[in-house]
Amino acid sequence: MRRSLVLLSAGLTVLSTGFASAQNNTPRNLILFIPDGLRALKVNAETAPAMAEVRDKGVNFKNSHSLFPTFTMANGSAMSTGHYLGDTGVFSNTIWTGYTSAPAGDTVVPFIENDGVLGDIDEHFGGNYLNEDTILKLARDKGFSTAALGKHGPTYQFDHTDKPEKAGLHSIVFDDATGGKNGVALSDEVKDALTKAGLPLATPPRGDNSKAGDAKTPGTVVANVAQQAYFADVAAKVVLPMFKARNKPFVLVFWSRDPDGSQHNTGDSLNQILPGINGPTSMAGIKNADTNLAQIRKALDELGLAASTNIIVSADHGFSTISKESKTSPSAKASYDDTPKDFLPMGFLALDLAKALDLPLFDPNDKNAKIEGNKHPRAGNGVLGKDPEKPDLVVATNGGSDLVYLPNKDKQLAAKTIKALLEQDYVSGLFVEDSLGRFPGTLPLSSINLRGKAATPTPSIVVNFRSYASNCGEAPTNCSVQVADTVLRQGQGMHGSFSRGDTMNFMAAIGPDFKAGYVSAIPVSNADVGMTAARLMGLRASEKGDLVGRVMSEAMPNGTVPKAYAGTMKSKPAEGGLTTVLNFQRVGSQRYFDAAGFPGRTLGLEADAGKQKTAGK
Repeated sequence: MRRSLVLLSAGLTVLSTGFASAQNNTPRNLILFIPDGLRALKVNAETAPAMAEVRDKGVNFKNSHSLFPTFTMANGSAMSTGHYLGDTGVFSNTIWTGYTSAPAGDTVVPFIENDGVLGDIDEHFGGNYLNEDTILKLARDKGFSTAALGKHGPTYQFDHTDKPEKAGLHSIVFDDATGGKNGVALSDEVKDALTKAGLPLATPPRGDNSKAGDAKTPGTVVANVAQQAYFADVAAKVVLPMFKARNKPFVLVFWSRDPDGSQHNTGDSLNQILPGINGPTSMAGIKNADTNLAQIRKALDELGLAASTNIIVSADHGFSTISKESKTSPSAKASYDDTPKDFLPMGFLALDLAKALDLPLFDPNDKNAKIEGNKHPRAGNGVLGKDPEKPDLVVATNGGSDLVYLPNKDKQLAAKTIKALLEQDYVSGLFVEDSLGRFPGTLPLSSINLRGKAATPTPSIVVNFRSYASNCGEAPTNCSVQVADTVLRQGQGMHGSFSRGDTMNFMAAIGPDFKAGYVSAIPVSNADVGMTAARLMGLRASEKGDLVGRVMSEAMPNGTVPKAYAGTMKSKPAEGGLTTVLNFQRVGSQRYFDAAGFPGRTLGLEADAGKQKTAGK
């Protein structure tokens, strides 16, 4: 990736003149609006008029990319630092940390969408588990006003090293925990402003939107309206007026839980693939996020800040409908109290690996209780081996892809694990830690930028699950279906796979430093969002890792439009012929990952893809 640093420097040089004159006249502000899980092709003038306006009047990044694994915290780390996951170490929403995290429930595989868990991980990894500085920290250090509002976890991640007890400037943080004992403390200035605006000091709960249902009970049929209306009111009536009064440049991050939360928990499609995440509940979630953006833009206009504020709208990932079907899985043939007959249970990967490897399975989310009989792990995670305190293998369950860790770096166990995975019809592509060696049917982690300077443990094997397009009557990416290792049900929503339905996120930008009415066909990613955000504000970090995004110069009035190329990588075929194929695009040496897996088992990777010419190795 060192050539990408050269490319980045070149982009900065090209852009410097135009930015310098603009910034000398009027201080620039930045709003980064993240509509969690928004699919690019779901946005139009009817479904999301505010976002459609940003896209159509500003810059339409029609060739946008989530990073894989396509999860929230992972892509949040990219947007907040400009680095790929091999550097940030946020490989998914649930990771193996190598120690027992008390705030996560005394487990070695914490779910990290939680402020307390993030603080705990920071303590164990040198005070900054990301190992890179975030754009909010850099902006705060430079004297800018900074704020992050929205979904618990990714919101706090944008300035997780800010400690209110220390002297100096602090970010304003509002998320699900605000007002509670574990929430980031609010200053007296912010509390007074909330009171004057008639707003409570605590974030309201999600209410019915948080109800996921079960195998017999549908999930939610309402969007996350009340909670997000609170965050939007805080932004429009408290934070932005406060920032205007300070008369300093600002950075505001707004992380909208919708449409993600409504798509995950949708009650429109219990145990059925259709309508899946294309029902009325999901559409209400999209409209809800759009309403929040419209309110923020209206506040900018009323405060006279619109002309000096750049807005980047970028979803963290796309979305898919969940499938729980498999013809090969031993766990799908067993019966469970909470799982419909012949469906995959929660934790099917851990269950199937334990059987194939003949290793005892323990539940790290239940005091390492042994999993026997017709039981499955509570959260899907599993530790395998004779001693759960010293496991041979750890499975971190996430959704459309799972992480497998081999704490002892046992190459023989790696080979056996890969052989077992290749036998399952729900697997579509395997990526293996480079130091373990090359295995037929797999590609190395370095091929997808998952091997870098991460402080947290690097997974040994990343398992991508099968995906395909349903007959939903729309574009294939809107009809994406994926096998998912999750407590959620068939017909509800998930992400995390290497499907183009998950890697294709919505991205657009508008403001004084962006072109107007411009459609960009050049590939971009969430790592580019982080780098571009930093450049817009004139921020520079002391980087530890080399896996960085690029400044999106093609979107700037005085920027160059680089050339892009398409490429394919493929592994040697495994016994039986399975080959992991990676389709990517390239700008300079920067790779953008479209889809990967076994041809015919991943949406966006057709059955003949394995015959394409190998490129880019």
